[in-house]
Amino acid sequence: MTTHSHGASTASSTSSSTGATHDVVFGLDTFGDIPQGADGELLSHADAIRQVVDEAVLADQVGVDVIALGEHHRSDFAISSPETVLAGIATRTERIKLASGVTVLSSDDPVRVFQRFATLDALSNGRAQVILGRGSFTESFPLFGYDLADYDTLFEEKIELFAELLKEEPVTWSGSTRAALADADVYPKTDSGRLDTWVGVGGSPQSVVRTAKYGLPLMIAIIGGPADRFAPYLDLYRRAAEKFGTTAHPVGMHSPGFVADTDAAAAKIAWPHFKASRDRIGRDRGWPPVTPRDYEREIEHGSLYLGSPETVATKMAAAIRTLGVGRFDMIYTTGSTPAADRLRSVELYGTEVIPRVRELLAADAVVPAGVQA
Repeated sequence: MTTHSHGASTASSTSSSTGATHDVVFGLDTFGDIPQGADGELLSHADAIRQVVDEAVLADQVGVDVIALGEHHRSDFAISSPETVLAGIATRTERIKLASGVTVLSSDDPVRVFQRFATLDALSNGRAQVILGRGSFTESFPLFGYDLADYDTLFEEKIELFAELLKEEPVTWSGSTRAALADADVYPKTDSGRLDTWVGVGGSPQSVVRTAKYGLPLMIAIIGGPADRFAPYLDLYRRAAEKFGTTAHPVGMHSPGFVADTDAAAAKIAWPHFKASRDRIGRDRGWPPVTPRDYEREIEHGSLYLGSPETVATKMAAAIRTLGVGRFDMIYTTGSTPAADRLRSVELYGTEVIPRVRELLAADAVVPAGVQA
């Protein structure tokens, strides 16, 4: 694997022509898709996990701010325990933030989630971040003995409890989805006194309002169609926070993408894996097969950030500018995209795309809301 030295963190401020400064955070997300190896065969689940660790190490070296690992419990994804893989990454990296994306809180126990991520925070010297969500897939519910009929209640009660745990004080809580707590102290505590916690939302207005109610940062998944159609959700988050008297943090967005040396190379490499992955998921959800025109439309006008570094940077800058987000995470793995091509995408994202996006934003004198990595 190619390695690169890095200087100051890419979260450092960029000056605009007006003299203002801002921080935009840039991340990479993966669900641990199973890639092809050099022989064209799919890697084992174990090798796929080790591949993600190598990619995260490279991301740290080239200046990416955050690596976020999603939780799934199905054969086409290798990562079912993000915090365990993140702990491995922590031992081989220096500065990159270590996030889940997402942790399916509905089918987990809030106390154990807090303990695991507080432990990761200790191992990484304060770099842990948990992004809570209901999950875009539901396989974890029957696996861990939860009824999908309780989908909404499970998340509502568990995020209520998690918000109490974040205070790192003794908790008294009762609900219908787990045993009650009476003046329970939970360990370990974090050094900072507050575990970095976000909520991932797929576009439900109720979820946006709930996130604002608890004063937590919002990460919105934009995986199809023009990014600007999500502007009302960002406005709703800010208005809801004002109503509840909580903090409206800078919002993050995550969208799929892939970077190669040229536009043509990126489209050619990604297409068969994009189609296979989307069609596999689509069969479960009743979607029609993806066509080449669908693919081209998402690249040209939708939320697929695919192409050369210049093409991807230009499109990212436009989305950041339009929505005013303070964080952009690119989902850099789709299906069985070869491992070597994934590494190259990570390298280009860190060395060329991120610096170029910052240049474009500064040149436009755009000052999107900043956020600490």
